[in-house]
Amino acid sequence: MFLSTFEKQLDSKRRIVVPQEFRAFAQSVPSAVIPASAGFDGVYCFPAFEADCLEAGGPALLDRYAKIMTELDFGDPLRLALETSVLGEMRPLSFDTAGRITLPESLCEMMGLNDWVSIVGLGDRFQIWSRDAFQAHRTAQREAARDGLAALRTQQRAAQQASRGSGS
Repeated sequence: MFLSTFEKQLDSKRRIVVPQEFRAFAQSVPSAVIPASAGFDGVYCFPAFEADCLEAGGPALLDRYAKIMTELDFGDPLRLALETSVLGEMRPLSFDTAGRITLPESLCEMMGLNDWVSIVGLGDRFQIWSRDAFQAHRTAQREAARDGLAALRTQQRAAQQASRGSGS
């Protein structure tokens, strides 16, 4: 899994070192769409849907989106939107010998990536954020998680009380 958060500095060529753990995981999950013989050593990257950051991952991430798209009928507006947003915007980014990827200038401009970035593991994918934007996002997500867990616990207690009440 892609785990943890790392801060990295973009160099003058927009390169960042992808953490070793991320590089290993990206290549470890086999792909149903991309043949192993393709020999691609890198990650796939595109603008994220839920936030102003980049989403990235190995071939398994591409598989995940491809599966969703192929379950929709050809010509379905959602399928076209996903194909345009994922496949049309996706960039395969190869690792160099130092484990770096070079972020396309257009994506850096779109997401405000120009100096320090945060690379955030999200299990089966990771995101690349402007460091400042991620700090604000992390604060908001911690509050949402705290509130969501409190609401979930309240629902669970109510369900337990209801099941005890109906069992008597």
